[in-house]
Amino acid sequence: MPPLLLLLLLFFLLPGLWSYEAPEDKQDVFARRACPAFLTFTNAAYLAGVTLELPCHCKPEQVRSVVWFFRKHLDASRETRALTDHHGNKLLDPRRVPHSGALQSRFSIRLFSLLIFRAGPDDSGVYICGSARKDFFYGYDLDIQEARMLSFTPRLTPGTVSTTPKERIGLGSARPLYWLFTSFQPWSVCDRCGVPGEQVRVGLCYIHSHFLHVRYRRANQTVVSCGSGAVPTAFGQVRRRSVAAKMQVKSCQVTCPPQAPPSSRIVALMAFLGYNSASLPVFYLNHPAGRVLTLGCPGARPNMAVAWDQGSEPIYRSEHSSLSATPARLLMDTGHHLLFRPAKTQDSGVYYCWLQGHRAAEIRLLVYAHLGRGQSVTSHPDFPAAVNNVLRSYAVMTSVFCLLVFGRAGVRHLRDAGETHVD
Repeated sequence: MPPLLLLLLLFFLLPGLWSYEAPEDKQDVFARRACPAFLTFTNAAYLAGVTLELPCHCKPEQVRSVVWFFRKHLDASRETRALTDHHGNKLLDPRRVPHSGALQSRFSIRLFSLLIFRAGPDDSGVYICGSARKDFFYGYDLDIQEARMLSFTPRLTPGTVSTTPKERIGLGSARPLYWLFTSFQPWSVCDRCGVPGEQVRVGLCYIHSHFLHVRYRRANQTVVSCGSGAVPTAFGQVRRRSVAAKMQVKSCQVTCPPQAPPSSRIVALMAFLGYNSASLPVFYLNHPAGRVLTLGCPGARPNMAVAWDQGSEPIYRSEHSSLSATPARLLMDTGHHLLFRPAKTQDSGVYYCWLQGHRAAEIRLLVYAHLGRGQSVTSHPDFPAAVNNVLRSYAVMTSVFCLLVFGRAGVRHLRDAGETHVD
């Protein structure tokens, strides 16, 4: 179909798709929130491997672009460096982000928010939203904790936010200096519907103390994550003895809720283009064999339930977890990514990802053989089978050609013999 005709059909069938009118009484979100006069840092803790977003909650209205600054917790102020150039945003294609790499290769700025892809413990530190003139507007105290324990709960029990006390440190009978505990998030929804699935909840390390740094806490705040910059340097043993983050998994099975039917215009458009209304967005990906490959579910966020299927076979964390004692080649990391270590040609196929209990996307993966320097074609393990298939195809085509030639010659001979008999 010509692109112009397709655009015309979209214009007439979905007129609201191309127009957007901002309400007149809608005020700028940055005009409603003033930046603090004294820069403080909001504590944020995440599990390693997630893709997180740090929004710039306030900035002057005249500022059209922001610059994000980063500094390690124990570094001096002069060690603060900008994550972008001073001419605008640095855009990044997340599909080209390696599974592990420097921070400079794993971040992006979109609508003044900082996105960090597959954050790791080394990304912990202070993040400040500012301007090219080094005016600071809003700050974060980011703590990325690495999970070292994975437990499975076979019995379905209602999950709520819970805390597990671990350690109290004090001086004699005086009030404890700090108290370490693990705070568990609520259980996620079942990551699949209609088939057996899993529920996940994450427990992060937190510390309760009345001696936190004033710049890293709000008024009357006495609890921060264990890797926060608010923890005094005198509590250095906290970082060495901090409670490791945990991930708990339990089985579940729920029925799929009924979905509202799409509008008639969308159904007509999808039928005209050759799709049905239940079609999933399809993504195509090519990757060389022998290298690490990471698949992320489009639209996934740290607090969402994510699941993966390889064709019709579900991939469960109980069998493919990166925290297992003997991790497999195909596994799911703590950031809900599907990781191939490394990818092989037999991994080619169709993969489905689930978001919040519903199938969200279809990924068609092609892993092709990649020949490095010094390697020949004959050294490839599939070379004998490829040669065999080529020879068989050549033999079949030769046989068909010979059969056609001899058949044509036989027909011509019979025709000539018939004409001679008539004469």
